[in-house]
Amino acid sequence: MGFDQRFTIGLLAWIVALVAVLLACIAAFLAPGLGAARIVALAIAAATFAGLWRHVTRTNRTVARFLEALKFGDTALQFDAQGGAGFDELGSALNEALARFRVEQDRIAGELRYLDALVDDMPVAVLTVSADRHVTLANKAARRLFTGEHGTRPEDFAVYGATFARRLANASQSEELLILNIAERPQRMLVRAATLERLGQRTRAISVQPIQGTLDAVEMAAQTDLVRVLTHEILNSLTPVTSLAATAADLLRDPDLSADPRIGDARIAVETLARRAQGLSNFIEAYRAVAQTPELKRQSFAARPWADELARIFAAKAPAVPLQVEVSPGNLALDADPDLLAQVVINLMQNAAQAMQETAQPRLALRLLGDNQATVIEVEDNGPGVPESLRQDVFLPFFTTRATGTGVGLNLARQIVIAHGGAIDVGDAPGGGALFRIVL
Repeated sequence: MGFDQRFTIGLLAWIVALVAVLLACIAAFLAPGLGAARIVALAIAAATFAGLWRHVTRTNRTVARFLEALKFGDTALQFDAQGGAGFDELGSALNEALARFRVEQDRIAGELRYLDALVDDMPVAVLTVSADRHVTLANKAARRLFTGEHGTRPEDFAVYGATFARRLANASQSEELLILNIAERPQRMLVRAATLERLGQRTRAISVQPIQGTLDAVEMAAQTDLVRVLTHEILNSLTPVTSLAATAADLLRDPDLSADPRIGDARIAVETLARRAQGLSNFIEAYRAVAQTPELKRQSFAARPWADELARIFAAKAPAVPLQVEVSPGNLALDADPDLLAQVVINLMQNAAQAMQETAQPRLALRLLGDNQATVIEVEDNGPGVPESLRQDVFLPFFTTRATGTGVGLNLARQIVIAHGGAIDVGDAPGGGALFRIVL
């Protein structure tokens, strides 16, 4: 309001001055012999008109500069807060408005940086597919997960799974469980798709969440619970049988009953029953180790000396089987429980040595390979290998293909690996035989 009043007063003053100057010009032109006065009067009239024009258009120029600053996001622009006629108030008001825009702009920029960092650091892999079918790995988890060579089109991701590539190309929203070939092994992934609007164009966001480790942990928990319940119930039923059989055997040793020859046969039968019941009880008690979750004591340790120690232990147990040890890079370090992990690797090497008993020239290799993404431990032999139909069963508790096997070793190995947050599987060795791979 103050600006309007002062602007109007200034405008009237300029108009009055211009009228006065014009009257003076007319008087100068009407009076004879005032040539110089006429020139001065015209100059003053022109200057007065220019001042009036500048006063009238100054507001428009100021507002135009303000709008141009908003258009290009130039919130650093400052307006003259002096000059009188209310323009000091207008300049202060516009400077205050730009300052508020600048604060809001900084707030929005900070919020965008936060959201970008949040998306980039979130543990779920996110991919975006633009309207022209260009695929972008949107965060660190996606770049870690899809580390192989691939392009930027949906069909280029067929190396991880044909179904996954079709889902990238499909415009529908969905949520499903897919198997992707990640790190040279199939892994279950929860894949979700959603459609978003970005800068006026439709963009699809694909999230890929690995759940193989969770499924493995749930499976192992179910197995251990089952074993724990079964062994508990069997031992509860077997304990009185063992006790009663032992008591009956003691009673049948009474000399007064020795006259009857059938008593001796009964005593032998009952003693046999007692021994077998006790043996079965000890057998089940030993299997209860499967139901005990391993307790990890993680630490960082050098891979080379650890592998060399395993090689010495294996050489003492199976000196006839040559072992090749490879550690790459040479300064590789492991973050694990060295004792439990050693138990796993020694078990795998012993199984390999037993599988190669009929092999003319047995060969065994232990490889520890690492990079910024994961550590891989491989045990490779040139024995008969593991049939594809049995590759999942060999890790089940009590499953064994050997007459003298217990079916506990590989199940315990899998428990230890899963407790480390890793995975273990078996496949064909390149030269024939079995290849057990642990990924940590």
